[in-house]
Amino acid sequence: MQPLSLFSTAESTQGIATEYSESASATIYFGDRLDLLRQIPNNAARLIVTSPPYNIGKEYERRTELDTYLRGQEETLKEAVRVLARNGSLCWQVGNHVDGGEVYPLDILIYPICKRLGLMLRNRIVWHFEHGLNASRRFSGRYETILWFTKTDDYVFNLDPVRVPQKYPGKKYFKGPKTGEFSSNPLGKNPGDLWVIPNVKHNHVEKTPHPCQFPVELIERLVLSMTNAGDLVIDPYMGVGSALCAAALHGRRSAGSDVVWEYLTLAQDRVAQALTGTLRTRPMDRPVYEPDARTKVAQRPTIFDSNE
Repeated sequence: MQPLSLFSTAESTQGIATEYSESASATIYFGDRLDLLRQIPNNAARLIVTSPPYNIGKEYERRTELDTYLRGQEETLKEAVRVLARNGSLCWQVGNHVDGGEVYPLDILIYPICKRLGLMLRNRIVWHFEHGLNASRRFSGRYETILWFTKTDDYVFNLDPVRVPQKYPGKKYFKGPKTGEFSSNPLGKNPGDLWVIPNVKHNHVEKTPHPCQFPVELIERLVLSMTNAGDLVIDPYMGVGSALCAAALHGRRSAGSDVVWEYLTLAQDRVAQALTGTLRTRPMDRPVYEPDARTKVAQRPTIFDSNE
């Protein structure tokens, strides 16, 4: 195993550790997710958030029988539940396993595992994105889901930091004791359970060589709403470290693991930049891009009409 160099700044003298340390700003572990989780004490993490492999044969996974894959997921979830604080949250972000053209929705298969482990579902969040592979024999997939579980009814949830702009911010009460007063929350509205956030494609500011990369803003919303400053955020399938970056950007500690050395080195660089405030990310409050209808690329070519 190659050693990672430690990183430190004036703001974070603890730096980035290669084995779990409570005093480190971030732990980036090269190895199996269970080996990292077993280093972490019971009830230590306020948030565990990850997107595990979907068992579809990507370069970072070994495809197995679906039952074998789910047993591996249960192993990870058992350890995750052990290290999760009683008032913490577990967010499992998944798409579909596809075999022979048939789609197996992983959130439906993961849900009963989490229930057996004593977790309670708070939201099934739909993450919608507009770009991806185009299907020819079914509708193109344009969403994945985040299963948000807690251990108890007493859990951290901070809504105000993740509110989004109101549709009608100038709306007022028209009757009753508050007639004439503004009716909407001045901080914005609850973002709901359908999140429209661009996925990381070739022209995305955060793009790395990883084929299935988390957008940082997706995790920022979870970090800000489900943790407090100084809390521990864990991603057992870290990839290039987007979850750890989101934690670092908002003053949370983090730990993550991966078995691909290239991803680990990218994660180290990105987390180091996040800790110093130099990481380039897509801002949380930036609207989804809408092309100007006057540009040629946004207009239907007349050749299409002539062929109809």
